Amino acid sequence: MSKIFAASLTAHGHVITSNSLVSTLIPLVKDLNLLSFLVAIGLLFAMGFLIPESRGYLTQESIRLRSLAVLATTIWTTTVIGCFMLELANLLGASLLDAFNLSTIRSFIAQSSLGRDYLFQVVIGLALCLVLGRAKKARGVYGALALTIIALIAPIFQSHASNAGNHELAIGSLIFHVLFASLWVGGVIGLLALAPKTRELSIPRFSSLALWAAVIVGVSGVVNAWTRLNFLAGWHTLYGALVAAKILLFIILVAIGARHRSYIAQNLSGGAQLRRLLLNETLVMVVAVGIGGWLSGTTPPTSPSALTLEANQTLERVGQAMPPAPTLAHFLLLYVPDGAVLGILLLITALYIKGVRTLAKRGDKWPVGRTVSFALAIATVDFATSGGLGVYAHFAFSFHMIAHMVLGMIAPIGFVLSAPVTLALRTLPIGRTPDERGLRGTLIALIHSRYSVIMTNPIVALALFDGSLFVVYMTPVFGKLMNSHSGHLFMDLHFLLAGYLFFYVIVGVDPNPKKIPHIIRIIILFAAMSIHAFFSVALLSTTTLLDGGYFASLHRSWATNLLTDQHTGGAIGWAMGEIPILIALIATFIQWVRDDSREAKRTDRASDRAVAMGEEDELAKYNKYLASLQHREGHDR
Repeated sequence: MSKIFAASLTAHGHVITSNSLVSTLIPLVKDLNLLSFLVAIGLLFAMGFLIPESRGYLTQESIRLRSLAVLATTIWTTTVIGCFMLELANLLGASLLDAFNLSTIRSFIAQSSLGRDYLFQVVIGLALCLVLGRAKKARGVYGALALTIIALIAPIFQSHASNAGNHELAIGSLIFHVLFASLWVGGVIGLLALAPKTRELSIPRFSSLALWAAVIVGVSGVVNAWTRLNFLAGWHTLYGALVAAKILLFIILVAIGARHRSYIAQNLSGGAQLRRLLLNETLVMVVAVGIGGWLSGTTPPTSPSALTLEANQTLERVGQAMPPAPTLAHFLLLYVPDGAVLGILLLITALYIKGVRTLAKRGDKWPVGRTVSFALAIATVDFATSGGLGVYAHFAFSFHMIAHMVLGMIAPIGFVLSAPVTLALRTLPIGRTPDERGLRGTLIALIHSRYSVIMTNPIVALALFDGSLFVVYMTPVFGKLMNSHSGHLFMDLHFLLAGYLFFYVIVGVDPNPKKIPHIIRIIILFAAMSIHAFFSVALLSTTTLLDGGYFASLHRSWATNLLTDQHTGGAIGWAMGEIPILIALIATFIQWVRDDSREAKRTDRASDRAVAMGEEDELAKYNKYLASLQHREGHDR
């Protein structure tokens, strides 16, 4: 069956088919699939962020949109199944009826990433229908929206369409471009579905979110076009013309959006005129989305490659060319941007700066040390993912382990000390109505939720922090993760988030749903130190490679003894892992002393107030209590 699939594809991925009905149905079903998806994400966006909820529960209007969202999700799931069967028939050059064969379907799923992508989307679609049908609280809508976003971006990781070799930058920029374009277009659709009064209330909030989306869509689109298109020789091609048309439509959309928001805020109170303006904007967006779909199915202009077959295979597997032998200059100066991580860093940096500026406009001060801590953490993560360390981490286990330590133990401390949760609580908007919790109230509810209580339990934090080391590295999971861009991104985010959670529980300055005694924190730190040392010794004792053949397939010309390099990684993990934990241990002792000092001062102030009011202080009450016990004991005798 795999030979049949391979024979059905040309060198550029185009399909040879003899069934005109299938060829006609494919674009129609795909258009319906895209439209239903945009409607679904728009309705979920409106339910989660535009319609005021009532103390966490969905209002009647949200429930009305929930029914429409279930319908849109059902249509989307059905069209995914339709696309699956049509693509299968197209690949085989057979009729749609002939494609309905269980063995053929199983082979398509097992041997084709396209088939697996469709299956994944079907599973997500069915889960969405179940979640949405029972959702009564806003958190159910947030969960459904998260599932929708996962279904949207997961297939993007299969893309390797970067002519310049910047696969990670191309994929990362495409993720942000598609995600925020979908939220932007879907948000306008969601506005159209709202009742007039709710629409009027939601316009200011959507305007702010749309501005962020427009900036991200514009920047990510330019970056993605740059990775795929030769600016000097590619603009005369169909791909270049489509990119130019999309840029023009984007400029028109930004101008229309700005004009509409200003006009709406000054002159409109909702109704037919507002609806007409939104419809006009939607039409332009539909054209832009259509060109985007056409663009995704058009092969970018290629240029001849001077790389050897081995170098091309490395580029295909890793997403970047083999770097030269590591030197201090290469380690410090090499930079290959990881688009997904870099996009996340830029987004959270923009949000952090906005929060600090919001406080400054109110006349409140934000400690400079926290901002510096945040900046250092951002720079550290960037170096470990896109800088020289991040580059060599793709090619050698020892550098991978250094990057792991930086992401899991050094950068999280900087993020924890920057107090992002506290900043968010002080700057996020409150509800627009007395019953709406707003973003700030939602964050407070999340902090005090049962989920947060479980996740911030020291045992859970320790298990995720150190226990996951054995799950990732001592099982075949590591080799599988190293062989894909999504696997690299998963590991980077897991190390960072697990480290953040652990140090948040131990030395965090942000609000914690449950105060952990300092003695427990110290015990957890000693346990983490011991477990980490045991893991490092286990790495040093290995006699086989843990990467499933990944590093051997790269055929690097430096550090050719892979097992020695793996043992070096174990030694690095041992050395680098103990230092941050020791620093956290010292910080915990300092916090303990400060807390005791504050408690002693509080007690002294309470005693002074009691004496000033003619009451006995705590010490006098305690001495009186002891005297009463002694008197009672003497009386009993």
